[in-house]
Amino acid sequence: MQHNWQHKISHHAQLGGIETAVLDNGPGRGSRVAWVNTGAGLRFKVLIDRAMDIAEAFHDRHSLAWLSCTGHPLPAPAPTGGLSWLHTFGGGLLTTCGLSHIGGPETDGFGDRGLHGAISNTAAELVSVIQPDLAAGRADMQLTGIVRETRVLGVHLEMKRTINARIGVPVIKISDEITNRGNTPAPHMLMYHMNFGWPLADEGSRLLWEGEWTARDEASKSIFREGGDFKTCPAPMAEHAGAGEAAAVIDIKAAEDGWCIAGLHNPQLELATVVRFKKSQLPWFTNWQHWGHGEYVTGLEPCTHPPIGQAAARENGTLIFLQPGESRRYDLEIEVLEGRDEIKKIFHDE
Repeated sequence: MQHNWQHKISHHAQLGGIETAVLDNGPGRGSRVAWVNTGAGLRFKVLIDRAMDIAEAFHDRHSLAWLSCTGHPLPAPAPTGGLSWLHTFGGGLLTTCGLSHIGGPETDGFGDRGLHGAISNTAAELVSVIQPDLAAGRADMQLTGIVRETRVLGVHLEMKRTINARIGVPVIKISDEITNRGNTPAPHMLMYHMNFGWPLADEGSRLLWEGEWTARDEASKSIFREGGDFKTCPAPMAEHAGAGEAAAVIDIKAAEDGWCIAGLHNPQLELATVVRFKKSQLPWFTNWQHWGHGEYVTGLEPCTHPPIGQAAARENGTLIFLQPGESRRYDLEIEVLEGRDEIKKIFHDE
């Protein structure tokens, strides 16, 4: 961070910081939000009443995230079943899926579960807002909240989410601690559904991820096939009108330090976004591609499991069970890169 601002400002907001607010219009009217400005071009909106997920995100004049036609409505008052999740899926830079189910809707002897679980439709209890204190030399800022997936006589999972940023640095750091607050073992699945749109995602933009991959289903093989160029964003596709889409499930490759990397680069803008996460925490990764006209998006999705659902994970023995009082931690970093030299350090084929 440059320090030539010293003795020249009266309030940290002149450089950046956190501004909380309540929306007063549209489907999210009454929702609490927090705008975080890093002062380094990156600014983003945290949805306090939607699991502290992230909606809009910008770097300078460029939008990074895809925003769906639904906007971000108020959270549903109770878990939603079937495909109801799609009625409130606003996209955004991050939508959290879980905490006990990721995948399609399903019903079995253990209950009914809607698409991708209920956590993203749950309001957070805001614990703290820590602003930068530039006079004291502290450039860091932080939001912390608690979100619960719970019901009487059932699962009681708690997610403590901390979002860190720093004045002068275009990076978002997310640390989640998932704890079983109930008195019986609780099933646990988690996916970070990150959604990138225009102009970062555009014709010729390049996806970054490495690992053994499998097309999620037969329809996905139209894009994810051997010899296919599935890491270059295409023009909008008629085949992706309506529910048309493709996805690959990836056993993502980690570096020697255990961290995985994925990202998206627009060479025309010389702009890229990189996501980092730990293989030991999130061993799987999904790349979702939906290139519909007027609905143009790709998803980069670190996860504890492929999005096969709780029933299949239970059957194949991979479902995680948290014992009463047991916790798991997840760490995620999102960084914006600009300029050819910085981008080439990560996107080596550019």
